[in-house]
Amino acid sequence: MPKRTLPNIIITGTPGTGKTTHAEQLATATGLRHVSVNQVAKERDCHDGYDEEVGSWIVDEDKLLDALEAEALAGGLILDWHACDLFPKRWIDLVVVLRCDPTALYDRLAARGYAGKKLEDNMDCEIMEVLVEEARGAFDDECVVQLTSDEADQVESNVERIEAWVAQWKRDHEGGVEMGGPDSEEEEDDE
Repeated sequence: MPKRTLPNIIITGTPGTGKTTHAEQLATATGLRHVSVNQVAKERDCHDGYDEEVGSWIVDEDKLLDALEAEALAGGLILDWHACDLFPKRWIDLVVVLRCDPTALYDRLAARGYAGKKLEDNMDCEIMEVLVEEARGAFDDECVVQLTSDEADQVESNVERIEAWVAQWKRDHEGGVEMGGPDSEEEEDDE
């Protein structure tokens, strides 16, 4: 069985909460690799086209998981995406859900040119805690953490907190983590 010596982290949240900023700074601080899932979908043809109304790729989840599997099993990824529930539990060690005050988020999204349905849907997603509930439904409670990302100084403290978690994970898993194959018990439980 292959062993993974570095953790995999998902940084998720509504657009505008700072996923990419957090992921880039965390990658610099820890040496883990930032992976923009949107870029993977685009560059590795893991999509069924582009949805102009919502301004994003229509991701083929099966193709995406196939494209990321070998890297995830090797470990050391910071997956930056607006969703987390499609990733197998056995791949992920920590899910960080970034949260933002709705007023600040509205201003950020409006500055990005979000309007109409796209703006409304994303605001509803944040207010209704959709991504928090998705993370809690897909992963064990001890793997999910919510961090506030209203102001720039919170990014630094959030990254420091996750960096400390990474260091502890490495100490706790010095011998590596067995990853199991596609027929592993955890995957059967996910079906």
